[in-house]
Amino acid sequence: MMWTTAVLLLLLPHLLSSTDTGNGTNFNQSEIDSEDLSDAPGKGQKLLGGVKGRDTCSIPCDITVKLLRDEKHSVCGQLQQSLLAFGRSTRKLMRDVMEEQQRALDILSTQVTELMTKVQTLSSEVQRSNTEMYSVKPVQSHGRDCSDIKDSLVSVVPKIPSGIYIVHPENTDSSFEVFCEMDYMGGGWTVMQRRTDGLTDFKRPWVDYADGFGNLAGEHWLGLKKVFYIVNQKDTRFQLHVALVSNDEITSYASYDDFRLDSETQFFSIHLGRYAGSAGDAFRGYDQEQNQDTAPFSASDVDNDGCNPFCSIENRTVESCSTQHNQTGWWFNQCGLANLNGSPENAEQNQGQRTHILWDTWRQNGVPHTIKSVSIKIRRIATNN
Repeated sequence: MMWTTAVLLLLLPHLLSSTDTGNGTNFNQSEIDSEDLSDAPGKGQKLLGGVKGRDTCSIPCDITVKLLRDEKHSVCGQLQQSLLAFGRSTRKLMRDVMEEQQRALDILSTQVTELMTKVQTLSSEVQRSNTEMYSVKPVQSHGRDCSDIKDSLVSVVPKIPSGIYIVHPENTDSSFEVFCEMDYMGGGWTVMQRRTDGLTDFKRPWVDYADGFGNLAGEHWLGLKKVFYIVNQKDTRFQLHVALVSNDEITSYASYDDFRLDSETQFFSIHLGRYAGSAGDAFRGYDQEQNQDTAPFSASDVDNDGCNPFCSIENRTVESCSTQHNQTGWWFNQCGLANLNGSPENAEQNQGQRTHILWDTWRQNGVPHTIKSVSIKIRRIATNN
């Protein structure tokens, strides 16, 4: 078998050569037999070498290229499959996350809706309760003013406490709260104004001074409308009392035995009786130009101060006393010597003062006291009727 293969390999070049040159010579058996077989192994080795060289240069290279091409297609196919699988898994993951977020939003939305429903229900219940409370249990006033309250309770209560009471002045439809001072000088005082710490801003427009502002238990302005209702009751007269405390804890007062206000159509003009006290009559001042008695009330947006078009005060031109006194309201008459609602324009330039209470006639060694706190109170006084 091996010999046949060797013979075939020896004859293969001749066959190929004959075929390539177009020679039609046929080899017979005798010619094959006459070959020198003794040289066959040597020639066979040489031919084998030649055939081996041709196989190495052509056939194995083609096969290698084909294998590499097949391997490349296989790798590309696997990569495409991996990318497709990755894309599908990514889309699924994103879809799952979005669905989870949507479920969470739905739950949150439901909770918010339930909470809003509960709030609306609670608000309705509160409004209904308030309506029932005011319709079934109206708030009763304690008296016409603090003097009336004191006179009503003095025979049944050993000591009437100071505090907030509800008053309903005569001939009015209004009930409102006031602070009643029951300990000071016999009690029965309705507090009209109080300033103690400078925390309440008195730089206010007309409407605030008309209606009132602040905290009744602390700093406040009761309101010109309410004071008008109180002092204009039938067959009554009221005393006005100003209590002052200086920075060095000195006390003083100014009192007027008759006090009333005109209506809002007349800008709540003030009317004062005879003065008594230790602080001086700053309301009337030292001459007629400084007299604030009978003056209408002024505020930053309602100017009734008599400076038309301006006033000359201490060589200064003043067009508005309210502006001169840092937008506060008072009974100004060419500004005058009193403003218990005063506020400093610049606290740093006024040694840190939060108030700038002016009562110029209260002096020590010719210098006005620096006032720390003040209160204005009104109380009924006996009439001849």
